[in-house]
Amino acid sequence: MKRASLLVLIMGLLLFVLGGLEAQEVNQEAYDNLITHYAARNNFTAGTISRGDIEKILTAGLRAPSASNRQPWHFTVVQNRDLSGRIVPNMPEGNILIVISASGDGKTNAREILDCGLATENIYLAAQSLGYGSRIYTGPMDTINNRFKTELGLPSGHSAVALVRVGRVEKIDATSAASSRKNLNDMVTYK
Repeated sequence: MKRASLLVLIMGLLLFVLGGLEAQEVNQEAYDNLITHYAARNNFTAGTISRGDIEKILTAGLRAPSASNRQPWHFTVVQNRDLSGRIVPNMPEGNILIVISASGDGKTNAREILDCGLATENIYLAAQSLGYGSRIYTGPMDTINNRFKTELGLPSGHSAVALVRVGRVEKIDATSAASSRKNLNDMVTYK
């Protein structure tokens, strides 16, 4: 009950502080990041990522919403080039992998998978907002869960759900590099 009251108070204060501002004025940068992102593919280059930036990226993952605020995820940062290269081939020096895991055998319940997905997207977008390239992978999960759990040091009882590759990228036109998207009118029904 206290938590709900506190949330209502915070929302009220936020509305008061932001009173009169248009949503576009307040959130345009965040919105632009959402609609202009792209999954880097072959344009990753060598170059380190500072510890401070890694922590900012991870903090964005921690701030993701989760059902009943359970926060079921654990993040494993793979900076070892040999290990990361066995998971995702052709990793340039300085690229990192962030493995998102949750308790279970890799077939965790839908709520935990959705929660980890939200954390994964936050990590992916935070990396791009800091000027890095990022790409989400789910294909290597069976390999990670069958061969690399111990070497990665995943917490006992956890299995990998997704991973995000983060690294420096060659500057390219993100609009032309992005995969095409289906038409909004073909994907939405209004009732």
